[in-house]
Amino acid sequence: MTQPLAGHHVAVLMGGLSSEREVSLVSGAACARALESLGARVSAIDAGRDLAAVLTDLRPNVVFNALHGEWGEDGCVQGVLETLNLPYTHSGVLASALAMDKAKSKSVMAAAGVSVPGGGLYNRFTAARSHVMPPPYVVKPNAEGSSVGVFIVKEGANAPPQDIIAPSWTFGEEVMIEPFVRGLELAVAVMDGKALAVTEIVPKTEFYDYEAKYGEGGSEHVIPARIPDSVRDRCLAMAELAHAALGCRGVTRSDLRYDDIKDILVLLEVNTQPGMTPTSLAPEQAAHVGVSFDRLVLWMVEDAYARGGAGGSG
Repeated sequence: MTQPLAGHHVAVLMGGLSSEREVSLVSGAACARALESLGARVSAIDAGRDLAAVLTDLRPNVVFNALHGEWGEDGCVQGVLETLNLPYTHSGVLASALAMDKAKSKSVMAAAGVSVPGGGLYNRFTAARSHVMPPPYVVKPNAEGSSVGVFIVKEGANAPPQDIIAPSWTFGEEVMIEPFVRGLELAVAVMDGKALAVTEIVPKTEFYDYEAKYGEGGSEHVIPARIPDSVRDRCLAMAELAHAALGCRGVTRSDLRYDDIKDILVLLEVNTQPGMTPTSLAPEQAAHVGVSFDRLVLWMVEDAYARGGAGGSG
């Protein structure tokens, strides 16, 4: 077996400080195994606040960023890597920060012609006091991923969710509230600016929450999605447009909803560092178009190298 990364030292960042730490550990371990099989010398780093010092001591050739969520996916770690002049995978500082902020990214995507849900940001105490829009609607943190802290307020609900004002709430003072779009949960991975496929997600839980995304058997992934070709084409085009509008690089995953009764398609958000776990959508879509997991990881590293150190703020 050829080892295209023989002689290369790759630092894999995983774990981190966010609520998505456990998922990141699984993603990072899978990517580290793939990189080792490709011949790389791998340093697996459970990323903490001493990351700059750790990387300065290790002096890797390239960094594979397998972090998810706050700090690892929102431009902060990307800024550290830029300062250290280290090539790294996925999007740069600006695109990472923009995509992580749901309100700002929706504005940018809408301006580019991407169909997004309505709604807006509300103070969490205001949102917990009374309905800010007629149910059904969705309440979510403005800067979290993996469906952490997401609530669906059903039609006829007497009151908004009170969890958003509980002492345990750690997701900021503002929440994003947007109309609930019934219908199919869809996802599209984009690799090097090109959409790969459309996956239909059938959650075993009430909606596509954290457990459905990462639990064993938590959801069924149907690829290609059971939608008309015209809707498939709209999904692919919308994901590519969103990826470009936000200035993303490498691999992203767009999450969409399709109301097949009203023929309404909206893009909910773009994930700049999609999961790389055994149940993750992006690797499944890559495999569907003939790109194995190892080849996908190799391409991501080569893409980082192509940009060189200090890959820019996009």
